[in-house]
Amino acid sequence: MDKMFLAPGEIANSWIGIGKKKANLPIMKMILLGIFAGVFVGFGAHADIIVMQTLGKTVDVGFAKFMGAAMFPVGIILVVVAGAELFTGNCLIAVSVLTGEEKMKNMLKNWTFVYIGNFIGSIALAFLLAKSGLYGEAATAKAIAIAEGKANLAMSPAIIRGIMCNIMVVLAVWMQSGAKDITGKVCTLWFPVMAFVLSGFEHSIANMFFIPLGKFLGANLTWAQMWVNNIIPVTIGNIIGGAIIVPFVYWYIYVHDLSEKSYKKHLSK
Repeated sequence: MDKMFLAPGEIANSWIGIGKKKANLPIMKMILLGIFAGVFVGFGAHADIIVMQTLGKTVDVGFAKFMGAAMFPVGIILVVVAGAELFTGNCLIAVSVLTGEEKMKNMLKNWTFVYIGNFIGSIALAFLLAKSGLYGEAATAKAIAIAEGKANLAMSPAIIRGIMCNIMVVLAVWMQSGAKDITGKVCTLWFPVMAFVLSGFEHSIANMFFIPLGKFLGANLTWAQMWVNNIIPVTIGNIIGGAIIVPFVYWYIYVHDLSEKSYKKHLSK
């Protein structure tokens, strides 16, 4: 019987090839697939707001957050299964860099153009939804509250929440690559992403939707506040969690260690 999933070490080694492929996409594909990812994540964030708009007033706040968080993973499922390029998930290209199979400059190129695409997709969807007539009084109030809360974060909490968020996101993306069927991929994506939203962690690309949406609907904030208080520090945190902590640990345990053992075995012959 064929295995339905890869072991952790097999996932680690598979990400060497996945990272190389992502790092060497043509720039136009990076941007277009980045735009799609920004839209997809925005769809999940929109569903989150719509579910939560009045729920917190009628049931326990934690349960309301849970219901909203349960909708958010739709975005990353679309990214992975339908196909798109998401900056936070692409932090795992660092595995290929750590092994020496890919150049740092190619990883940074991917991050840059995918990030730009993500922003274009996120803010475009936010603008269209703000003009769609779908946001009544309750949904508008919720969107504005989310945007103002995020735009007024202090730097240290924003970075810490960004770190925690992308540890969860890249673990979800990491695990789904080990699943060999769509059901397995959906399950491994859904629960970690739902958990990060429920926990109140900060995702830079989702915030490129949440904050502009709130501003378009009347939130009292500036574009400078959005970038300085949230997007920039959260992006820094996302990189620390997703491109340094998780890739380095798994590279060291599953890739570096095996390479070192193989090298020593070769010398002993």
